Amino acid sequence: MSAALLFTGLIALLLLGVPIAISLGFTSLAFITLGTEDPPTVVAQKLFDTMEHTTLLAIPFFVLSSHFLTTGGVSARLIEFAKALVGWMHGGLAMAAVVSCMFFAAISGSSPATVVAIGSILIPGMVQAGYDKHFAVGVIATAGSLGILIPPSIPMIVYADAVEESVGKMFIAGILPGILMGMFLLVTTYIYARKRDMPRIPWCGWKHLLKSFFGAFWGLLLILIVVGGIYGGIFTPTESAAVAAVYSAFIALFVHRDMGFKDVPEVMLAAAKMTAMLMFIIACAMIFAHVLTEQQLPQQLAQKVVDQDLSPWAFLMMVNIILWFAGDFMEPSAILLILAPLFHPIAISLGIDPIHLGIIMTTNMEVGMITPPVGLNLYVAAGLSGLSLGAVTRAALPWMMVLIAALLVITYIPWFSLFLVGVMY
Repeated sequence: MSAALLFTGLIALLLLGVPIAISLGFTSLAFITLGTEDPPTVVAQKLFDTMEHTTLLAIPFFVLSSHFLTTGGVSARLIEFAKALVGWMHGGLAMAAVVSCMFFAAISGSSPATVVAIGSILIPGMVQAGYDKHFAVGVIATAGSLGILIPPSIPMIVYADAVEESVGKMFIAGILPGILMGMFLLVTTYIYARKRDMPRIPWCGWKHLLKSFFGAFWGLLLILIVVGGIYGGIFTPTESAAVAAVYSAFIALFVHRDMGFKDVPEVMLAAAKMTAMLMFIIACAMIFAHVLTEQQLPQQLAQKVVDQDLSPWAFLMMVNIILWFAGDFMEPSAILLILAPLFHPIAISLGIDPIHLGIIMTTNMEVGMITPPVGLNLYVAAGLSGLSLGAVTRAALPWMMVLIAALLVITYIPWFSLFLVGVMY
């Protein structure tokens, strides 16, 4: 059984609507049983091997942190600060939505959580203020995807673990690209709103801005704790996730007091369900990656690319095209675990920094979050707004083009990914 049949089987199962984790696990098991001499018990062994990746311990803690932040009222305070900061501009609420998503992304690490936390408040608020509902949904669904790129980021942890790169370097490398993505969305939103004379919030003065800042202070402080703690050498990225979870619970229960101890079991259960889903996908993807490695597909592919004498420019364009296609059908963690080990050795042979490659791949995952048929942000936004999946997809399409334009800038100007890494390391 060839590797081509392996991918054919995987794609066939995905097109039939089989969940990604089961598709990965079943095709891997079938290949190991029929196409190799390895016993099927190797599947169970690889599942347990996943638990040895200590880097992945950060994922359940960041998931738990985002659930405490969503339930504990931090998102509402961040929105008020964002409205005071940019709400007085044309399309002020839409601008505030983008800024709020950037803030929440920087403390949650989760794209769907960002859409839920910000969209549940601002989509009805924008519609009530006179904004077109499709416009509001498109902005929220797209800006929410910044949760993948702005650190802390779960896909960055997955990439770093898959290719044995530094999670800390990935986090610091994602700061400027994340800001660039946000600026692209802000500028586009402002131009669009100004042309259509969309409503804006009256400027309430510096006193109101300062008051809203102090209201959001405890949430914003988490950014400093996580990023500053890592680069100050106080704790590792994995330990920072545990600190974030404890801190988020503390501010939700004792500072803002928007949730009580009776809400904790529900939050813990929701976080456990999401963690179980993510870790099952990751475990099955690692089995699939094991099969690819045993068949020496990464080495063969790297040699073929080298033989084709591709330039770094052409290789990066090929990477983007493959990832755009993969993002149509697969979950980000699975894509990174399967394709990162394939692209990583080729990038190194072409002189491309592996951290820069990681940022490119992570940014593509951001675009994939609003790409049908499996773009998770589209489903979350549809659930929040009551619109159909098709309507949400059409609403997000113009903003997806903006993200792709920013992706090309990040791809071909490595400075955005590598400047802060060079400064810090």
